[in-house]
This record gives sequence, C-alpha cells and structure tokens, in this order.
Amino acid sequence: MVAGELSGDLIAGSVLKGLKARWPADFIYTGIGGPHMGEQGFNSLWPISKLSLMGYVELIKHIPEILLIRHRLRKRWLIDKPLGFVGVDAPDFNFDLEIAMREAGVPTIHFVSPSIWAWRSGRIKKIKRAVDHMLCLFPFEVEIYKHAGIDATFVGHPLADKIPIVPDVASARAKLGLTGDGPIIAILPGSRVSEVERLAPIFFAAMKLLAVREPGIHFVLPVATSSLYSILQPLLNKYDELSLSVVDGRSHIAIEASDIVLLASGTATLEAALYKKPMVISYKVLWISAQIMKRQGYLPYVGLPNILLDEFVVPEFLQDFATPQALCTAVLKQLQDFGLRDSLRERFTHLHLALRHGTADRSAEIIDHVLRKKKRL
Repeated sequence: MVAGELSGDLIAGSVLKGLKARWPADFIYTGIGGPHMGEQGFNSLWPISKLSLMGYVELIKHIPEILLIRHRLRKRWLIDKPLGFVGVDAPDFNFDLEIAMREAGVPTIHFVSPSIWAWRSGRIKKIKRAVDHMLCLFPFEVEIYKHAGIDATFVGHPLADKIPIVPDVASARAKLGLTGDGPIIAILPGSRVSEVERLAPIFFAAMKLLAVREPGIHFVLPVATSSLYSILQPLLNKYDELSLSVVDGRSHIAIEASDIVLLASGTATLEAALYKKPMVISYKVLWISAQIMKRQGYLPYVGLPNILLDEFVVPEFLQDFATPQALCTAVLKQLQDFGLRDSLRERFTHLHLALRHGTADRSAEIIDHVLRKKKRL
C-alpha cells in the first residue's frame, strides 16, 4: 500500500482495519504510510512526508527523490511480488506504480478517485491501464468509471462512519477546556508547511478584525506538528492579545467544539461539513501553480462541500481574493445568520447520511474479491 498524505493515511488506516478483521493475522502490510496505518501494524518503508507536497513548483525540486523512491518500490515488488497493491490517493505517484504491478500480474486497487470530474479528465485512459478496481468515496463517481469500462464501487467515506450524526458540542468544549458564552471559531490554516506559511498570516489578521467587531469571540487553533508550530510562533507572539487556545492536534475536536470554521481547502472541509459546521474556505498557492491549475479545467468550486452539493453553499476565497477583510466579513455572516446555519445543518446531515456506508468493511470486501478473482488468494 502507498498513501500519499495524511488524509490518505486516515482512509488507508480504515481499510487496513477491515482487512485485518478478514484475513489471517500473519499477513504483512507494507509500503508508504502514516500514523493511522501504523496503528494497524503497517510497516512504512519511507515516511509519508516524502510524498506530502503541494503545488507544481514545490514538487519540482523533490522530483528526483520521489522518482527514486518509486523506482525502489517497483524493483522490490517485482522481485518479491505482493498478493496485491492498494494505492491510496497520490495518483501521480501511484498510477505508474500500479501499471508496473498490474503488468507483472499483481492485482491493483486504487482508493480515492482523482477528481477527473473536475479537471484532467484525460487521465481516465491511464487509470484504465493502471487499476483493476477503483474504490470511490462519493456515489456519483462510480458511473464515470463504469462508462469507461473500469470496475468501480462506492464504499463511502470513513469520516462519515467515524463522525456522529449529531455532534456533541458541549463534550468537545469540555475536552478542550473551553468555557464562556462567546462564539468559538476554529482556525485551520492547513496541514502542510507551505499551506500554513501562505494562509496563517492572513487568517491571523482576519482574527484580529473579528475580535474587534465581535467582542467575546474565542479562537481555537489545532497544531499537529512541531514544524507547524514553529511557523505559527511569530504570529502567536504578534497577536498575543487574541483570545486564543492552541491545542495539540485534535483538529476534529476543535471543529466539533466550534460555531464556525475558518479553514484551508482540503479534507478538513468535508470534516467540518460532517460536523454540520458553517465554514469559510480559503486557499493560496504560488502564482505559477495557480496559472497551471486554471488551465486544467477546474469546476467553479474547490471546497468538498460545494463540490458534493454542486453549489456554493459555503464561501470560498482563493488567491488574491483571500484578504483579512473578506474572510472577516464572511465569517461574521456565517456567525450571525441563524437561518443560514440551520439550512447548512440540514443539508450537511443529508450529505453525511449519503456518505455513511461502512467503508472499512466494504473496502476490505472488494479488495478480497479482486484478489480472489485474480487467484491471488
């Protein structure tokens, strides 16, 4: 198995849990993974951080090392063929590896469809060469693959299984030691260093404006790693007048405890939707990366809640539109419009139910079926 970043690690950890319940205890799971996979006994040959890169420009300087890692994995597994290979997200890394494995007779399963429905639809031809079976997080993806002659199954999203339908806000606030009657805003400027470097200064400036316009507001900032904390420390010093709690990781509890979430585009936006939270989404990449991405034919949305509901249900501020003033105004709108908050809660509840599908068991069932069909089990 190869997972390319922490969101994929979360998904792969769920898949491993299902596989371990189904298969003998002496099976070995190895490749590249993160902490959730490690909790299931996964043996990671390289740290997942080697593949967790953002943007075209950032990727270029790391290409030689990434290609060397893929070459070594391919060589290792062509000599000692595994029963099967599961690529989790990271399509640009995994598809070439999957093609080599499949041509050598190793069944290949890919989990998390790349966003061919949003951009780079031409990749469907490469996917057909690479993948025996695609596991889809979202139900509408299956028809796209079946139309292209690729076996695919909707298995739901593990976050939808994990997160309760009705969030326990009081319990989450107690776990974080949050008291008082003022509104609570969760701040999530990203999980990668490059994301935080670009978004955190804008988010902190917006927080200062919010504190002036909404006295009594309190912010919660989850920080997952020491490297991210070192980036944030100068901002914490600069804005030390803010009513702010910095918590060690636990982003899901911070989201559950909040009234509104201000966050970077990514998997966390789906997590916020599953916790039924109003949110404001923002994102910035290098200018040249943005120009390349514009030419790839994106949907008008980047946030998962908007993509899945096919509507701008929550606001997005990208690139130069991501200003402290714009973010502050949008957060206040979400905070003060109770009718909007009720409407979002209802729509996000329907979305949650649609994505709750027993992902761990369903994924393991399909992987088991593919390996048996290919006579590897």
